[in-house]
Amino acid sequence: MQHLKCFLLASIFLLCSLSVKASSDDAKAALLAKQNACLGCHALDKKIVGPSFQAVAKKYANDPSPVAFLKNKIIKGGSGSWGVVPMPANAKLSDADVSLLAAWILRGAPSAN
Repeated sequence: MQHLKCFLLASIFLLCSLSVKASSDDAKAALLAKQNACLGCHALDKKIVGPSFQAVAKKYANDPSPVAFLKNKIIKGGSGSWGVVPMPANAKLSDADVSLLAAWILRGAPSAN
């Protein structure tokens, strides 16, 4: 019984730790999006110039490698995936920041607004 209690407490602690990390990553990604003008064209749940982050997450939900695809799109920019208006390149971002942004967008950009 004691082992079960320890296991449950350890599991709860791990889940809480992961939740705090996710919240921290979400806050950092939201700040990166704001600082790099992403929010000028994208919003959480509505189209502005580009698609909403939730629409992007939904479109690529079944893609076998969505993070790599989205990272490439963020870094190089481009057009055609969502219409004719081009998305500017964001080549100045570090690989870690682009990875964080891509993963955040693919989760539907929690805490974006």
